[in-house]
Parts: sequence; structure tokens; C-alpha cells
Amino acid sequence: MKTSLRTTRLQLTEPLRISRSTMTARDAVWLTVEHDGQHGYGEAVSSVYYGLDAAALERLLDVESEWLGGFADPESALEVLRDAGRPGVPPSVTAAVESALLDLVGRRADRPVHRLLGPGAPPEPPSAPTARTIGITSPQHAAAQAATLSRSGFSLLKIKAGASDPADDLTRVRAVRAAAPQARLLLDPNGAWSFTTALPLLGQYAELGVEAVEQPLPPGTPDDLARLAEKSPLPIIADEDAVDFEDARRLAGRVHGINVKLAKCGGVTAALRIAELIAESDTALMLGCLTASTLGIAPAVHLADRARWVDLDGHLLLADDPWTGIGGADGTVRAGREPGLGVRPRRRDEPRRAEPC
Repeated sequence: MKTSLRTTRLQLTEPLRISRSTMTARDAVWLTVEHDGQHGYGEAVSSVYYGLDAAALERLLDVESEWLGGFADPESALEVLRDAGRPGVPPSVTAAVESALLDLVGRRADRPVHRLLGPGAPPEPPSAPTARTIGITSPQHAAAQAATLSRSGFSLLKIKAGASDPADDLTRVRAVRAAAPQARLLLDPNGAWSFTTALPLLGQYAELGVEAVEQPLPPGTPDDLARLAEKSPLPIIADEDAVDFEDARRLAGRVHGINVKLAKCGGVTAALRIAELIAESDTALMLGCLTASTLGIAPAVHLADRARWVDLDGHLLLADDPWTGIGGADGTVRAGREPGLGVRPRRRDEPRRAEPC
């Protein structure tokens, strides 16, 4: 098999502020795997939080390219990756390699990725309403965004929290609730609250009709998060405290949800293992993502029917998404019937909202 890499800059439509940082762009490294004239694609994106810039991703994917070159075909490589993983390799890199292999294997078998995921695979392409993120911004801007998104078809909005003054967050959520009264609301402080401040805040957000709260406490204290979930009037979803299978095992049945991101856990196979684990508990699955292109989001869309909450809007935050194929502009992401991931590069003259519904 042959491989190649390409690095590009993904610019956001507007800065996205969360409790710990403000993001305006991300670098993406695309991996192409070629065999017998067919190609499969995967994407890894840079992350300050996980300590991976474009140069590090390129180096790591170069090593993975050498590993892939030792296999006779993509099916063999995918089987080994699923069985043994890639110990010591960052999860986002493994996820990109698995994505490219799944895409290529699906194209060779003339089957979409969701039909490659075992006996429980759905016969129809998965689809689900996706949350759309509203960052820490003025109440007026948040309300305008919420109204526009609601008119566009979004029924689930995720509001970032963790401003220095908690009253600012409450004001912003009230503004969103007034602008989109029928929308379901999620809240994400990204670990900005303390245990003592969280409980009264959760009560106030419950009164505003917020459906669930992601990672209210700083990561690193999962027992505190579980203890908060016991007392909370709202469902608590673990995110930064639930990175991999072992984290999920420790929290299963102790929190109300776990946010599984392919770049965080290591790809589709790892996500399926976590989903199977928590299915035996009272903990629900959330599918999340990093800000990424359609290529980076697509593998998770093939799992969308397995989750209670779907937050796969990373491509919708971009000023210019270089790929197309999963929709989302109307509030619903959809896996396609095409072989592999079902995505393709967007033509320069192709408008973003021209994606099929």
C-alpha cells in the first residue's frame, strides 16, 4: 500500500471561545492510503489540549505510513489495528489511520462504513439531529445565533459556559432559551466549575430547562464528578474525564453520560467497545468531536444511531469545509449509501448548503 500526507489550515467562521481558550483555526493533516488504484482518507487535527501540533501529527503519521507499508492489503492492516491497536500512538493518529483503512476497505467491498461494523450494523445509513455549539459570547450574539440555527432546523443547541462571572453564563442561556424556546439545550463548562459552585448552578440551569451538563468539574477528579452526578438535578456527562476504555469503565453507572470522541478514544473500534461497555449500565452514550472537516467527522456519523446525544458539528463551524458528504446544515447529520465513508472533496464552485438531505 502507498500513503501520502497533506496538511491544511481549517479556519473557523468566527472565533470559538470556551472556558480555557479561544480558537480561530485548526491544522488538519490528511492521510491518503492507496491500493490497487483505490484510495481511502483519514484526518487528524491539531490540538493544544492534547499537545499535538501539525508538525507532530506529520511525524507520527509518517511512522504509521511505514507501518501500513508492511501490509499486503488494507483488510489485513485493518484487522491487525482492530485486534491489537497501536500502543503508544496518540488516539487521534490511530483514529485517522483507522478512518483511511475503513474508507478504503469499504470502497473495495462496495459497502458504506456502517455496514462494516459487525452483525449489529444497521441496514440503513445512520442519521441523527446534531447539537450546534454556541461559544462564550454576548447574550445578544448568542440569541441571534440560536434564532438562526432554530430556523435552519437545529433542535439541539450546546452552549459553552465557564465565564469568569457565572452570572454571564446564566444570562446567555436565558437569552438562548428566549430566542429558541423549543430547542433542547446542553451546557458545557469544560471543567470550569468547582464542586461547591456546581450544585447551585446546576439547580438554576435545571429551572431553565437545560437537558444535561458536560464535564462541569476540572478533569482529573472522576470520583468527584461521580459524586456530583449523584446529587445533580441534571444529567452529568463526562468528557475530559472519559478519554479511553478504562476511564469509561471507572465511570460507567456513576455518571449519566460519557462523551465519546474518536480522536480522544482512538477511533471507531475503540468507540464501539466503550458503547458496548456502558450499554450494560445506566450511562448513556454521547458522540462528540473536535473541530474538524467533514472528513474528520464522517467516521463518527456512521455510529450516530447508537447515541443518546449527538454533537457532530465540528465541520459546521468552519468558514470553508474542504469536504462534503454528511450534511448537517439543516441540523441533521447523515451517513451516505456510498462505499466507504461516503465523503469527497468539495468543488470550489460548490455551495456549502448544496449537500443532499
